[in-house]
Amino acid sequence: MYSRERTRSALIISLGLLLVVGCASLSGIQTATPPPGTTVLTGPQPSPFPALTDTPRLTAAPPAPTPTLMSGLPDTASAHWEAVTSDLSDPVDVETNGDGRLYIIEQRGKIVVFQDGQVLPTPFLDLRDRVNTNGLERGLLGLAFDPDFAHNGKFYVDYTGARGDTFVSRFHADPGSNQADPSSEQNLLHIQQPFANHNGGHLAFGPDGYLYIGMGDGGSAGDPHGNGQNLGVLLGKLLRIDVQRGDPYAIPSDNPFVDQPDARPEIWAYGLRNPWRFSFDSATGDLYIGDVGQNQWEEIDVQPAGAAGGRNYGWSIREGFHEYKGQADGLTDPVAEYSHSDGCSITGGVVVRDPALPTWQGVYLYGDFCSGSVWGLRRQPDGSWLNQRQFQTSAAISGFGVDPAGQVYLVDHNGELYRLAPAS
Repeated sequence: MYSRERTRSALIISLGLLLVVGCASLSGIQTATPPPGTTVLTGPQPSPFPALTDTPRLTAAPPAPTPTLMSGLPDTASAHWEAVTSDLSDPVDVETNGDGRLYIIEQRGKIVVFQDGQVLPTPFLDLRDRVNTNGLERGLLGLAFDPDFAHNGKFYVDYTGARGDTFVSRFHADPGSNQADPSSEQNLLHIQQPFANHNGGHLAFGPDGYLYIGMGDGGSAGDPHGNGQNLGVLLGKLLRIDVQRGDPYAIPSDNPFVDQPDARPEIWAYGLRNPWRFSFDSATGDLYIGDVGQNQWEEIDVQPAGAAGGRNYGWSIREGFHEYKGQADGLTDPVAEYSHSDGCSITGGVVVRDPALPTWQGVYLYGDFCSGSVWGLRRQPDGSWLNQRQFQTSAAISGFGVDPAGQVYLVDHNGELYRLAPAS
């Protein structure tokens, strides 16, 4: 997650991860020499969040827009973040199951429902009896609803258990109910964690119907066990499994290492330090990964839809575009990075497809947990990328999400939830 071993003590306020935002210079993105075709711009100084507003528009999902490549990045004056609720405790993510309700993950071990303008008093799922929060990056970290949840009531969570190990489990709920059955747990994966940080934890179903699981490198600093480049372990990877078949799951036949005896067949991509939030563009299927850096650089990795698995994103050989431990061929470059003069821990975001924000179509929004900056990233018609800071907030940004209407949400670990709305 927001791992920065040498700076955390100065950032933590009282009980957990409430950060004092305002890290060093926010004068724009500090760049390395990017690969050919990559363009990085310096952004404007946007305004902070406004006050609380009315209940968000939660309507039926519109038809998927036809993706078009637009030049440049939108004028930030055309949109702003408006507060939805402040009645949350250490939230780290917001998800939906397609019916209009928002499900907000609270790191301490609860999933709460936001419905009809309020957080319901009874949680959707309470796992505090089995979730370990003894460590700044442990807890309840991920949630994904089965694509057929409306009929089968299945959903999946990622949490750290009693000894700090990762558990990926399936639960069941009546699709029309606001409460799930905590006794319905079926564990799919139990992954031992050598340290208390870099747990990853994000879950998402891809357009292919498979469940993707983000796993950090196991923690400490500098990947001391070499997990990022070790195909024999699940740490430091993006996993891909078929939860509709097998017991408790099956391996997709086109996973890249299914025929490699010394590799784990669940692996889809590797060379990741701590993928704190990844997402699929709802219009194109492209995969975006925010990978937390070590000493100096935070990065965004992108895999185009339809591309084969097996990409090596470089950790711990490289950090961003920069050498960290030695050199190697065959590494996949990030499409964007920023330095620790602009923050300290990336939070991967989502691609905007909200019909109410036409100029923002195709912009990938992501943020930094420490500085509160929100960047916009957009692929240009010539294949290059524009990357620019779009908003400056006071949030400890721990997640982004999208509702069935296409609206984009920002999760503030300090206890608030915001959505991106037209300026008018």
